[in-house]
Amino acid sequence: MRTIGLVACYALVIVLTLLVPVSAQVSDFTTIDVPGASSTMPRGINPRGDIVGFYGVGGVFHAFLLHDGTFTIIDVPGAAFTRPRSINPQGDVVGFYGTGSVSHGFLLLEGSFTTIDVPGASSTSAFGINPRGDIVGLYFAGGANHGFLLHEGTFTTIDVPGASSTQALGINPRGDIVGQYSAGGTTHGFLLHEGTFTTIDVPGASSTVAQAINPRGDIVGQYSAGGTTHGFLLDKDGSFTSIDVPGASLSAAVSINPQGDIVGQYSAGGTTHGFLAR
Repeated sequence: MRTIGLVACYALVIVLTLLVPVSAQVSDFTTIDVPGASSTMPRGINPRGDIVGFYGVGGVFHAFLLHDGTFTIIDVPGAAFTRPRSINPQGDVVGFYGTGSVSHGFLLLEGSFTTIDVPGASSTSAFGINPRGDIVGLYFAGGANHGFLLHEGTFTTIDVPGASSTQALGINPRGDIVGQYSAGGTTHGFLLHEGTFTTIDVPGASSTVAQAINPRGDIVGQYSAGGTTHGFLLDKDGSFTSIDVPGASLSAAVSINPQGDIVGQYSAGGTTHGFLAR
């Protein structure tokens, strides 16, 4: 297993804009459950429809790849847990795994795992990968979470100015990055485009998280309102669509591919299930 860990930094400009939604609904859902699992949580989908995520059995979480209707386990050897977060068109997978009390990022490329550790960080997690192999995620150092971009072996820190915490969660082929940041005790989503941050806040929500962005610029994530978590789709034209699985007590959208297929999770009857929405 190889390790990546190169560091560089740059300053980022911030512009904050409220994105106003137009309410709509997604209604075409397919449940994704790993057979025999107590919970299933999809985390990434690529243009071919391959899905990665993790599932729980007997209190232990394992990673899976769902390809053409077949589940395959993709655990990092020797890890206490493995949690994939994204898969690109080539089938490269990123995520994070645990050893002891430490989390490490990973890249799974052509069947081989590479560890991604930010130098000086106490933990690192990789969350998104685009077709060029650019990787985004977060690391913990100096008492705070920081976002990062790993491009051609060079690591760049991503911090929203004035935020107490920043997490970079998704990246598209153009290099647009989405994620979340904390400021004043509130969690906000963000879009980073050509060096400029735009805040994404669902009106009336107590918190908003932007999880992924596709090549068109469509963004998915989740928000909290009235004590309930809902998924959302924010399309490139600024229109907002609520994503709520019928009968679920919680819904969260986590990834979107170029065709607009969305994966996420929902809770119903005390169990967490995955979903695919088209």
